[in-house]
Amino acid sequence: MIVIVDYGMGNLASIKNMLKKVGADARISADAREVAAASKLVLPGVGAFDAGMSNLETRGLRTVLDDLVLGRHVPVLGICLGMQLLGKSSEEGELPGLGWIQATTIRFRFEGGDRTLRVPHMGWNVVNPAARPGLFDGLHDAPRFYFVHSYHMVCSDPSDVLATASYGFQFNAAIERGNVAGVQFHPEKSHRFGMELLRNFAEAQC
Repeated sequence: MIVIVDYGMGNLASIKNMLKKVGADARISADAREVAAASKLVLPGVGAFDAGMSNLETRGLRTVLDDLVLGRHVPVLGICLGMQLLGKSSEEGELPGLGWIQATTIRFRFEGGDRTLRVPHMGWNVVNPAARPGLFDGLHDAPRFYFVHSYHMVCSDPSDVLATASYGFQFNAAIERGNVAGVQFHPEKSHRFGMELLRNFAEAQC
């Protein structure tokens, strides 16, 4: 069963509906016992970094998630803010992140670049997947996804980068290390491309 972690931030129903369309057994839960029974996790997120980390702590979910992801190697997919929480820290806040990926999140800056670009980066953008199997299997025709974000993740290890996109410069649109993956865009708002990505996550063998 896929558990969509409810920590008070994210498009929970939209993600569940998209997973339902691809035939996945998914439920939304804020209950630590239900989360602990998950075979896969989705960590969504819309909002501020510190609020996200604080909510995970106060709802008693941080320890459960660490046990599942680090101890039992349960696959997890972070979405938007959920991806940023996977890293060590963010310029947006002061609290430490989950630290499952050696990465920091920084704000978009365009010094000396295109001054017409606005922050947040909002709208459809082409994503360029790395040449390795996984979340982007079958998405060969310049997949486009919907983004809304002011910050982007920078990985310490380039091999953790699963896909990039361009907005003034190349930034990391998706990351992956072992059972931990994240996407900066919103697959639940990205029509057929988002549906196929969530299908790949749901159907991947653990």
